[in-house]
Amino acid sequence: QVELVESGGGLVQPGGSLRLSCAASGRDISDLTMGWFRQASGKEREFLASVTWSWSGDRDYYAKSVTGRFTISRDNAESTVYLQMNSLSPEETAVYYCAARISQRMGVLSSGDMDYWGKGTLVTVGS
Repeated sequence: QVELVESGGGLVQPGGSLRLSCAASGRDISDLTMGWFRQASGKEREFLASVTWSWSGDRDYYAKSVTGRFTISRDNAESTVYLQMNSLSPEETAVYYCAARISQRMGVLSSGDMDYWGKGTLVTVGS
């Protein structure tokens, strides 16, 4: 069992930055595939970024919509995954979720690929 708790959401101005955190417990996250998703009101949940292990080190993947603006990282010692978000726009107002997958999975992920979910943190982009 893996428990995930997101934090760091809030109100940010258009063009601003925010860093989300996901604290994991119950299992060493170094061999998990971790991902960030978001769901805006009335829309489907969408993939943002993921990080997974490989023999040559962690590898990360991003949705096209956030490539170059978002960065996923993790601190295995702290069992925490981060999502640095830059140049945010109002259309990115959503609940942001952290998710974990027990087995390795590279590339873009779908919601169905993940085994555990946090409850989400709300990010509002506006003035």
